[in-house]
Amino acid sequence: MPQLLIRDIPAEMKDWIDETSHSQRTSQKDFVLSVLMKAWKLGPSPSLFDRPAADSVQIGGLPFTFVDLFAGIGGMRLGLERNGGRCVFTSEWDKNAQKTYNAWFGDMPEGDIRQINPTDIPEHDVLAAGFPCQPFSIAGVSKKRSLGREHGFKDATQGTLFFHLAEIIEVKRPPVVLLENVKNLRSHDKGQTWTVIRRTLENLDYVLFDRIIDAAGWVPQHRERIFIVGFDRRVFGSAPVFSYPEPPSKTIRRFRDILDPSTNAKYTLTDHLWKYLQNYAAKHKARGNGFGFGMTDLNGISRTLSARYHKDGSEILIPQGPGCNPRRLSPREAARLMGFPDELPIVVSDTQAYRQFGNAVVPLVVDAIGKEIARALTRYLATRANGCLIKRSGVPRSKIHAVR
Repeated sequence: MPQLLIRDIPAEMKDWIDETSHSQRTSQKDFVLSVLMKAWKLGPSPSLFDRPAADSVQIGGLPFTFVDLFAGIGGMRLGLERNGGRCVFTSEWDKNAQKTYNAWFGDMPEGDIRQINPTDIPEHDVLAAGFPCQPFSIAGVSKKRSLGREHGFKDATQGTLFFHLAEIIEVKRPPVVLLENVKNLRSHDKGQTWTVIRRTLENLDYVLFDRIIDAAGWVPQHRERIFIVGFDRRVFGSAPVFSYPEPPSKTIRRFRDILDPSTNAKYTLTDHLWKYLQNYAAKHKARGNGFGFGMTDLNGISRTLSARYHKDGSEILIPQGPGCNPRRLSPREAARLMGFPDELPIVVSDTQAYRQFGNAVVPLVVDAIGKEIARALTRYLATRANGCLIKRSGVPRSKIHAVR
């Protein structure tokens, strides 16, 4: 089959590629990849994410609408699109994550959410947000304490981002809210952080459901995250019908299933690093601590992939047999471990890729939750108008600020 060459592209199309890639602040190559990816997703393909499955629920035969805030690389979007969702707005401040998101979806996210006027955000049925977890995570809290810095809602740089999110919810009144955060959210600051979040959303008149879900039911990785689903009481009443999904009953993939048969030698740990990790683990074991590297059982499930994986890969090491140092995951293997299909290109450096996958949400988990949300939405077709559920009047702004 003859290859497509740049000279085969009509001049007017070349001009369009040049102008559009320039306006989106991306390279022509990445822009073309994003266009091809979008076209590929709309056509026949065996990929999990190419189109909704036959049993997917769509509202009135049309996709429900959603916004993707603190979007990262789009794990939420992939899961919601699987169920007929149509993204109408995206926000993500990290430039490298924006690059990946644009390559995958053909959409350049808006930047800092603090600079976005809530009234400029389109109407939508579902607000999805994996709001920043660092102020509430065990690792983040420990680091801030060691540096003598505040954390949680006292953190002036990130802790207040939740309140920007709450203000968007107040103004736009989405019928459904889907939030994701680290497991530690419930226990942080002796439960005070969780109390503030719950009270804020309940004061905005949302009925809340929450559950900690381990992604190990869908991918070969222990990854516990809290998922919060809120329903607008003024649309769904005080007792919306919703239940969290259970992991699929089919056999779980083994860790070895996501590995390539061969990888670049650069992913094998150097003698110096391997010796350091062994000494570090031995030192903490002698002190009775649990810190150390994680040698992964190839027939089992790995530890949690974190954003720091690029530093040494210590939490998920892959044995390579006697006499060989272990290796870390390649970026592509890290993507598979999170449930991202191989068809999605990796367009950033290894370091940035590890950070992005370590910060991401598992799309398959969102897919399962999204199916339940879509079912809940179908029960209220009577309130639907102009492609989006009818909004009720807002609540007083004091409802947010009263819990600060």
